[in-house]
Amino acid sequence: MRLVIFLASLLITFSAFAEQDKYQFDDKEQAVRFSELTKELRCPKCQNQNIADSDAVVAKDLRDKVLALVKDGKTKDEVIEYMIDRYGYFVHYDPPVTPATLVLWVLPVLIVVLGFGFIVLRQRKASVKQTWTEQDEALLAKLIEQNQRQEQS
Repeated sequence: MRLVIFLASLLITFSAFAEQDKYQFDDKEQAVRFSELTKELRCPKCQNQNIADSDAVVAKDLRDKVLALVKDGKTKDEVIEYMIDRYGYFVHYDPPVTPATLVLWVLPVLIVVLGFGFIVLRQRKASVKQTWTEQDEALLAKLIEQNQRQEQS
């Protein structure tokens, strides 16, 4: 039993060592900037994972490039600009507002509002109040009488 506990604790210890970052930095600021950038940049292959969490080959290449740029002294904005120039706005989780993105956000809302307006106008037109006259009452009585005669014969 002691052997099992020892092996389990040894396994936990080795997994804790495996979690340590494998990248070497010149100072703490570079490590923080690298960590922020890898969490802020999206993996082009995985699409919903940042490059810090992705195991894709392209994510590793991006991490390596971010590491090289950070070690070269590039600022966070310069690194993001480099990645956007190379991979497009998709690689950044916080893309800028452009006319294309405005169309993507506004057009569906506009379609829903116009559709709702169309339905309301159509309902108003269909719900025009009908007036019931004596002529209509006489016509209805005549039709009922004809229907009753046909049923009796």
